[in-house]
Amino acid sequence: MPDLSSRQLSQLPPLQAIRVFDAVARHLSFTKAAEELGMTQAAVSYQIKVLEERVGAALFLRRPRQIALTEAGQRLAPAVGEAFAILGQAYAAARAGADGLLCVTTVLTFASNWLAHRLGSFQIAHPALAVRLETSSRLTDFAREDVDIAIRSGGGKWPGLEAHKLLDADFTPMMSPKLAASIGGVNEPADLLRLPILDPGDIWWTEWFSAAGVNSHDLARRPGSSMGAQAYEANAAIAGHGVAILTRALFKAELADGRLIQPFELVGDDGHAYWLVYPEARRNVPKIRAFRDWLLTEIAC
Repeated sequence: MPDLSSRQLSQLPPLQAIRVFDAVARHLSFTKAAEELGMTQAAVSYQIKVLEERVGAALFLRRPRQIALTEAGQRLAPAVGEAFAILGQAYAAARAGADGLLCVTTVLTFASNWLAHRLGSFQIAHPALAVRLETSSRLTDFAREDVDIAIRSGGGKWPGLEAHKLLDADFTPMMSPKLAASIGGVNEPADLLRLPILDPGDIWWTEWFSAAGVNSHDLARRPGSSMGAQAYEANAAIAGHGVAILTRALFKAELADGRLIQPFELVGDDGHAYWLVYPEARRNVPKIRAFRDWLLTEIAC
């Protein structure tokens, strides 16, 4: 299909006039066309007049109680009908694709340690809906990005977004049993400072040690790597490379099977949580509603 230049596009008549012409040409009746389009007969006549002026020729022969296409109208009508058919097919295909694909973006750890293990049940319940899962640590711009739903950590107040709380983003130290045994066991919070600390610059460490009554002022000066995601730090902790500070709800399996231990009951909480968010105006979109209802049910289990 050839591309239209801006000059050619500017020469096209108004779409409303073409739409009215298509209806009149199909019905060969101004009255029936007006009924189909929800317009007055006078408005239909006006749009045909606009189009005839742009074409430079009459498109209909007005006869008593009936109309007929002129030669110019006969040439135009099939092309207009075909163009609307192509446009309708393209719209239907785009709509089917949009309705059949759900794009969810979330942070890496929530995706790998919680969502990925459960997403299969959503797919079984909604086989016609494909899920595209993306991981990112930045905030989603719903106005500019092709994203339906985001799962993010924070305070839960974002203008224009509907937010549903999923999990508290609390934090507490975790490590491998072998690492704890390497110093004869971890019996009090200060013992953690005798071990390698993963990402010692993380503010969660400062807050947790402060709550535990331990002076950790030199912690930030320790050499250490920042891995950028709890999932990576947990893997390093499981391998015995150090102590990680992690969110309990995201590592239940690792704690249950003993790959990680939580040596202290003390848990920090800075008020942040994981939230399901989407634009308020899209709350009733079927695919968003389906995923929201499924996820909130899973969280409650």
